[in-house]
Amino acid sequence: MEKRLEFIGIVMPEYQRKRPSGWDAVASWYNGWMGEGGSHHHQKVAVPAVIKLLQPQPNEQILDIGAGQGVLAPHIAKAGAKYTGVDVSPKLLEYARKHHGKNGRFLQCDAAQLASNAYLEMGSFDAVVFLLSIQDMNPLEDVLQSAVGALKPHGRAVLFMTHPAFRIPRQSGWGFDEGRKLQYRRVDRYITPLPVPMKSYETQSSGVTISFHRPISEYVNALGNLGLLIDRMEEIPIGDNSLKPNRTRAEKLADSEIPLFLGLRARRV
Repeated sequence: MEKRLEFIGIVMPEYQRKRPSGWDAVASWYNGWMGEGGSHHHQKVAVPAVIKLLQPQPNEQILDIGAGQGVLAPHIAKAGAKYTGVDVSPKLLEYARKHHGKNGRFLQCDAAQLASNAYLEMGSFDAVVFLLSIQDMNPLEDVLQSAVGALKPHGRAVLFMTHPAFRIPRQSGWGFDEGRKLQYRRVDRYITPLPVPMKSYETQSSGVTISFHRPISEYVNALGNLGLLIDRMEEIPIGDNSLKPNRTRAEKLADSEIPLFLGLRARRV
């Protein structure tokens, strides 16, 4: 009888927990969905918000942790900064080098063990950035400690993620109040950290990823425990959602008022 693992109310087959190479199992699907320049929300929301928080300067060394296929690389290069992207998935790095190799370098490395890569100069980066990747990494403390070790004194870290209070995989969604004619965000749980197996792709026995939901306090406290001071926080709604051109008045209001992304910037002190 098949052994199964239980995750706080979610049951999944053991074979779906095996992820020896990060997102290798979904690399082809993910690259096809994202494209060379990133998804619509990357282009219109995530990347502009990250650049605003990061403020890359000419000749700065920027480390993109969980770089995937490198959609951030050309934007860092355009600012005149020097880009390094790391990811644990060899297949995603192949796409990164193919799409954006001219904009920087890409190295294979576990985010929690950056010092293990001889080509990464620890303590030499002006900034590290997690562009929609930190929620795919665990344990959080190990990943952030590794990232801090890559920073220069007074270096900065930018964490950009789906909003932990409003976008909880399988635990949140949209609803409509017919009486008030309002669209609202339903949240079923928030405080308890939760590993959530995401959708399967390609075949039934492969292509599963894990998203790690954590309350905002876990990120704030983890950064503080490592000697980083948060100096900027951005809560970002979808706003002008051109993917849905025929939105109702209620949808437009919800899109402008309910933030679905969260950005944090912290500095090493």
